[in-house]
Amino acid sequence: MSGKLVLALETSCDETAAAVLEGTGDLRGSVVHSQAGIHAEYGGVVPEVASRNHLANVRGVVEEVLSYSGADLADVDVFAATIGPGLASALLVGASAAKGFALASGKPFLGVNHIEGHLLSPFFGRPEVPEAIGLVVSGGHTLLVDIEGAASYRLLGRTLDDAAGEAFDKVAKLLGLGYPGGPEVEAQARSGNTARFDLPRGMKHSGDFNFSFSGLKTAVRYLLPGMSAADLADLCAGFQEAVVDVLVHKTVQAAVANRRRLIAVSGGVGLNGRLRDELVVEAGKAGMDVVFADRELCTDNAAMIAYAAAQRWRRGEVSLLGMDICPSLGTELFKNC
Repeated sequence: MSGKLVLALETSCDETAAAVLEGTGDLRGSVVHSQAGIHAEYGGVVPEVASRNHLANVRGVVEEVLSYSGADLADVDVFAATIGPGLASALLVGASAAKGFALASGKPFLGVNHIEGHLLSPFFGRPEVPEAIGLVVSGGHTLLVDIEGAASYRLLGRTLDDAAGEAFDKVAKLLGLGYPGGPEVEAQARSGNTARFDLPRGMKHSGDFNFSFSGLKTAVRYLLPGMSAADLADLCAGFQEAVVDVLVHKTVQAAVANRRRLIAVSGGVGLNGRLRDELVVEAGKAGMDVVFADRELCTDNAAMIAYAAAQRWRRGEVSLLGMDICPSLGTELFKNC
C-alpha cells in the first residue's frame, strides 16, 4: 500500500490525537493534545471533562496534522479511529469524526482496537510484524500477548485487578505525589533503597501469566502510618521494584514457554527506566532481544492507531460505518465489534 494515506484519530481517554501515515513507515504528521494538566487537579481522568475537551480540540488537531503532512482531506485513502476499549463519551468523538470524514469523501473507514495499537507500536515503520511476545503495560492495561504476525494474536495473561500504571497512579496519590503517578514515583525511587521495605510480588509464581497489583497497593497503604518525608524515596523504590520484578519475570517466562526470541514492550509504563534496564538484562540472559516502542509512541497517540489500521487495510479489512464504539472491547480477539 505504498503511497496510500491513512488519517487516524485517537480519543480513547484524555489525549486528542491525529496522525497521517503513508504506507506503513512514513509518518507524515502526528499531533497529540494532552489534557494531563486539566485532569491533574482531580487526581485522575474525569470522563465528562475529557469528552468536552475532545469536542473542542478534534477539529484543530485534524487541521494541524494535515498541515504538517502537506495533505488535504481529499488526499486521504482511509480514515481510522480507536473504537475501544476506552471511555465511551471520549471514544464517540474520534470515531464519529472519522466516520464523518469517510462518509463525506466516500473513502473507507477502519475501527481500531486501542490495545492493538499499543501492541504493534514497537514495530512502527516495519512492513511486516514479526513473531514476538508483547507486553502491553499502561495506565489502563497490563497484558501479555503471543504475536504471530499482524492481526494474529493470542492472549496469554492479563491483570486481574489494577493495571500496573493504575497502581503507580494510586500509590502516587496515596503518597501525595502528582499525576500521572508513574514519572513521579520513578523520580523519587532513583534515590531510594529498593530493599528496605519487603513488599509483595503478587502472582509472581502463580504458574500462569496473569498479574495482580492491588495487593501491592494495599501493602503500601498499610505502611503509611508512621511514615515521614524521609521514607518517601525508599517506599517508592520498593514499590517500583516489586512491580518491575513481576513484569520482568512473567514476560521472560512467557517468551520461554512460547519459544519466542523477541519481546516487544509498549504502553506508558514502558517508559519506566528501571523496567527497561531489568528487562534487557533478564531477556539477554535467556538469549532474547527486546524492542521498545519509541518514547513518543508509548503514551496514547494516533500514529500507532494509523499503523495498526494500515496493517489491517493491507489484509483487505474495512469497517462498516454503522459499527458502534466498544468501550469494553475484548482483548482476546483484537478485532472490531
